Amino acid sequence: MSGSFHLPTAIFVAGALGLLYALVRLVRHGRSASRGFVSEVDQATHATLHTASLAARHLQDGLTPEGTTRAARHLRELLGSAAVAICDAGGLVAWDGAADHHATDAPGHAEEVLRTGRTIVLRAGQVQCPDPDCPARSAVIAPVVTGDRVVAALAAYGPNASAGLARATEEVAGWMATQAELADLGHQRTRTMEAELRALRAQISPHFIYNSLAAIASFVRTDPDRARELLLEFADFTRYALRRGGAFTTLAEELRNVERYLVLEQARFGERLRISLLIAPEVLPVTVPYLAIQPLVENAVRHGLATQERGGHVSITASDEGAEAVITVEDDGVGSDPQSIRTVLDGHSGDNVGLGNVDARLRQVYGDDFGLVVETAPGAGTKVTFRVPKYAPGVHATT
Repeated sequence: MSGSFHLPTAIFVAGALGLLYALVRLVRHGRSASRGFVSEVDQATHATLHTASLAARHLQDGLTPEGTTRAARHLRELLGSAAVAICDAGGLVAWDGAADHHATDAPGHAEEVLRTGRTIVLRAGQVQCPDPDCPARSAVIAPVVTGDRVVAALAAYGPNASAGLARATEEVAGWMATQAELADLGHQRTRTMEAELRALRAQISPHFIYNSLAAIASFVRTDPDRARELLLEFADFTRYALRRGGAFTTLAEELRNVERYLVLEQARFGERLRISLLIAPEVLPVTVPYLAIQPLVENAVRHGLATQERGGHVSITASDEGAEAVITVEDDGVGSDPQSIRTVLDGHSGDNVGLGNVDARLRQVYGDDFGLVVETAPGAGTKVTFRVPKYAPGVHATT
């Protein structure tokens, strides 16, 4: 009986939007619901959520100067203040609203918050201004803290520093911190994926390269045209495998590279290697992680067939399953011990080419439900299946 498993080796990215809950409660305070189809409270709730969403778009890369400047207007709308300032250790990052003559004073106002990590309130008289009609007579300044580090300070300026403004400013600052942490996790995920790809490129079998060149050399005298064709396939394969493009490609491109790989392997194995493909045309444009299929096929050839004198059969299918594309690589080779495959998918070293690498990248991109499913047993061959959504946020093919 074969062993079948679907194991978690994932990176989870999660964030809390407690700000929205707190701000909606602040908006609700003092308002009475109308008797109409949509109450004032519902309208205020929708406006708060929409404004927070607009701000989040600009903060998706973290508290960058450009993103923070664009988000400042939405942050001010969330707070309902006359003006807002965002400062960090380098000085003023962004200002939005009235009384911009106070912008140069903001870093000085925020200095204590950046140093201590505590919220402060500046009353009338502490925010110096010669203009008696200035709307920025006081300020609430709250820290933006990620981990144990104060990365910025959010200052809300208004005619007076009410308790409601103080609470709202702290909530918005906490929400900004969450956005910064999510952006940092996203950057870490990108760096992890890049490291995984570098590791996978390093795993491209030296034996495959040597054997491919040896096979090409064997045709140089007997069949020069065939040798030339194989050399071009080898060049295209290595160019794709070692490219420095993005982390995603189309299923069509990935399968084209698998075809190059199999042409080179068939030059070596001849009729011992039998191949069948069943590809639904509808899924060819679907975006998949770069080098997601070829390592599975190489694993099937190397571990499934290469040690069998009679050779064997490798089948590759890609089917349309509604919102998902399902890819399967199956061989009728020697199979593997399920526990050894489990160890590989758990992130430990193993002899299966790229299996753990592909599994980890699939989970990083799509979540824990989209890792590899492996069915195998000694003497029973191996079947590897994975699914990808046809459309996933932030997943785009690059060339």
